[in-house]
Amino acid sequence: MPSLRNDRLLRALLRQPVDVTPIWIMRQAGRYLPEYRETRERAGNFMTLCTTPELACEVTLQPLARFPLDAAILFSDILTIPHAMGLGLTVQEGIGPRFARPVRTEGDINALAVPDPEQDLRYVMEAIRLIRKELDGKQPLIGFAGSPWTLATYMVEGGSSTAFRRIKSLIYDRPRSAHRLLDTLARAVADYLNAQTAAGAQALMIFDTWGGMLTAAAFHEFSLRYLRQVLAALRREHDGQRIPVIVFTKGSGGWLEAMAESDCDAVGLDWNIDIGEARRRIGQRVALQGNLDPAVLFATPERIRTEASAILASYGQGPGHVFNLGHGIEPEVEPDHVRVLVDAVHELSAPYHR
Repeated sequence: MPSLRNDRLLRALLRQPVDVTPIWIMRQAGRYLPEYRETRERAGNFMTLCTTPELACEVTLQPLARFPLDAAILFSDILTIPHAMGLGLTVQEGIGPRFARPVRTEGDINALAVPDPEQDLRYVMEAIRLIRKELDGKQPLIGFAGSPWTLATYMVEGGSSTAFRRIKSLIYDRPRSAHRLLDTLARAVADYLNAQTAAGAQALMIFDTWGGMLTAAAFHEFSLRYLRQVLAALRREHDGQRIPVIVFTKGSGGWLEAMAESDCDAVGLDWNIDIGEARRRIGQRVALQGNLDPAVLFATPERIRTEASAILASYGQGPGHVFNLGHGIEPEVEPDHVRVLVDAVHELSAPYHR
């Protein structure tokens, strides 16, 4: 593989010096780009887009052709693991993910098998290898997975939820069953991420999207415990290079210290916490990623620059910051506003790295 010409992201995740703060954007390959919409229409449906390596590669690279981002992130979905477990995943526009065979009973849980990533999820590994070839060392590639807890919420609810009634009933009424499910998922996530590393991913991110809807005690028992299990099982070096791991739990402001002690390299922040406060609490232990409110991208270019400047100033001098949104980019955002943000971060952050 060629040497990496832009290694800002990897250096920042390891809290090493950089020339400017690196930036990438959650869901940067997505519906706000007209070229993405064209590719998805050509694919016919979302799952075909995800499971066709050539199309996944094409979509992954689209935002990098427009913007000077500091990383690519694999185009895929967090629900590939339960899909590989045979739950019958479909994703419909305006409705979201649905499972034909949700996990509800003891028999459902006991029947789950850990997928073989190179067999059951081979399309993901082929996409990674193809993306790395096409990137040709320009930027690093981030691989990812959903956390065990977040995967479990979709699998038990049967799709998206707002009340999480079924998964919460499981953890309160049948905690042993919940732990069996989460243990299976933790092993599956670790295998999946290790396979992504072997295929060529140079950094990893674990999306614990729904950890923040738990109580503090339940978060530690049913989410963080299994994040730690995954992290302990990951191979953290490949071809002599450290593979940094980012953990992102939406709504995690109260648990930052515990997350920083989980053996991750970086903690992702949503927009509900000041990044300067987060740095004071945990920034000597891990790097921080975040944390612009995604709605700022609907504002004027001047306001986008002002808000980006405020986050950079709040983080302050020195390395260890990866600029990102506090959650995924919204589909209605104007692509030109993304360019404003990326350019602003690179321009305005330079004085903080002298």
